[in-house]
Amino acid sequence: MLPGGEMLAWSDLPTEELTDGGPLGVLGARVVPAGARVLLAGPHPPGFLDRLAHAEVTCLLRSHLDGVALAEHAATLPVRVIVGGPAGLPADETYDVVVAMSGLDSVESIEGARLGWDGVLAMLADRLRPGGTLLLRMDNPVGLHRIVDVSPWYAARDDSRWTVEGVLDAGHPANLDQLRRRLVDAGLTPGAFFAAYPHPESVTTLVATEALDQGTSAGLLDAMLHNACSDGYADRSVLQDPARLAVDALHAGLASGLAPAWVVYARRSPLPAVEPADLPVALVQTGPPDLGGIEVVTAGQDWHWQLTQPLRRTTPETGPAYRDPGALTGPVPAGRLLRTLLLDACLRQDLDQLRALLSGYAHWLDSGAVAGQIAGASALAGVDNVVVDGDRFAVLDPSWQAAAPLPVNVALARSLWRFAAILLTGGYAHPWSSTLDLAGLTVVLGGMAGRNLDRATVRVAVETEAALVAARTDLDPAGQEELRDQLDALEPNSPPPGPRSYQQLHEAWLRQREELNRIQAVLRWTEDLITSRERALRRADAMIKLLSGSVSFRLGRLVITPARWARRALRALKRRLRKAPNQRTVRGGQR
Repeated sequence: MLPGGEMLAWSDLPTEELTDGGPLGVLGARVVPAGARVLLAGPHPPGFLDRLAHAEVTCLLRSHLDGVALAEHAATLPVRVIVGGPAGLPADETYDVVVAMSGLDSVESIEGARLGWDGVLAMLADRLRPGGTLLLRMDNPVGLHRIVDVSPWYAARDDSRWTVEGVLDAGHPANLDQLRRRLVDAGLTPGAFFAAYPHPESVTTLVATEALDQGTSAGLLDAMLHNACSDGYADRSVLQDPARLAVDALHAGLASGLAPAWVVYARRSPLPAVEPADLPVALVQTGPPDLGGIEVVTAGQDWHWQLTQPLRRTTPETGPAYRDPGALTGPVPAGRLLRTLLLDACLRQDLDQLRALLSGYAHWLDSGAVAGQIAGASALAGVDNVVVDGDRFAVLDPSWQAAAPLPVNVALARSLWRFAAILLTGGYAHPWSSTLDLAGLTVVLGGMAGRNLDRATVRVAVETEAALVAARTDLDPAGQEELRDQLDALEPNSPPPGPRSYQQLHEAWLRQREELNRIQAVLRWTEDLITSRERALRRADAMIKLLSGSVSFRLGRLVITPARWARRALRALKRRLRKAPNQRTVRGGQR
């Protein structure tokens, strides 16, 4: 339908890899009951519609190009596509669910009267039936993505940023409290709020803001935010490490406030007598879309794993590691992430705490070993996938399994090498000598764990790490070889792998400058030593020449030379005298 107001030469469709919407699509399908009338306001990935095949969907777009593409994709689905501004919706239509996962700015067209953010929200709220649900995403104008972005938000001039949002624009809410008030003013009752990471245009993790505010030390949330930001910014240049910033914000209770975007679940009054099922605590996309997603739900006082859709199960024949979705069942282990505890102990120079954590980790690995070999999820459980609760160690995500058992020393060395790489390339302060390389620090960490590791074991551990990463990321042999070369080339003064952080690049440059200064000092000391030795040799040579030209030297040679001749003659005479008796004996015997 083309009721007017369509933008003919414009496209809003997202270009991210999550063509099915990722966690946003999962959440949207979760709140839409079967047979419901749904309004998709604004652009959504074409795969988003596939998740709503159980409902009657109307799509409201402003781009004619996007409308044509979406109509072709949804030719076999019960979908109606309307291209134009909000005024293009039929006046008598209401909906059970309104979904605006791209925000409200992309709903209204510039080819017509402008309603503004509040006007679009009021229009969508009026289209909701009593008890209906609104699922809305709003970008954070001071979120983590803008803090780490190299280019400031106010300098954007490209075509895709013809509307620039910021805290200076009073027409948009700028935080969760303002968003909550505007929802209430529109006649809606706010329910759950979710923090969306790592970027508004590519959301791979949704976490309930209540959980973030209360679980500031939860190992699960620590790992989720760190992994989301590490993967989401892997190919971008940033001012500082977004993963480190996200984890620090979590521990400071600011992870909700610094989230790149928020997703709100709101209802229109009057609310129904029976509320729908509880919403999840977290939704996580764990790799490519075909791998599926993971959901964390509340069960009593604990968090439990739950699969949002069947995950693609890899087989042991494909490499040294495979994924077993069936392992993601039951409660999520409680505790703090081992990596965070180790980093904290290193920064505080707490050797006792480091020794206790590392030895406890090594004993935990030994407890799962059989004849010196460890298998299953424990074989791959590095410090970034193990939580510590008192004296108890547990694997956080047990879905990745080792295809074949590993020697327990190799598994330990691999985990310690990965932590050593984080510690050295990340520029963290630690209590050991700055001249240690990665293998040397791994050996030291092994000693603190009570294990006698050597460099040969560390070498095998690095090769194992390269093979495991290649198996998880589906690298071909050439890519695996390149990865192995990259791991071998890591040095203490190298920048950390992952996002190109200017802050960490600066720290790596400082470490390289310090190393160059040390090498130059050694070279200067060596040059000074060689110069002093050459001067001594020249003085000795000059003294020899001086003495050889003196009268006393010449007289000495006149005296010594005949004595040498006489000594030689005496030696020759002694040899003849020794031979003479032997010759007589031989002659007598012949007679």
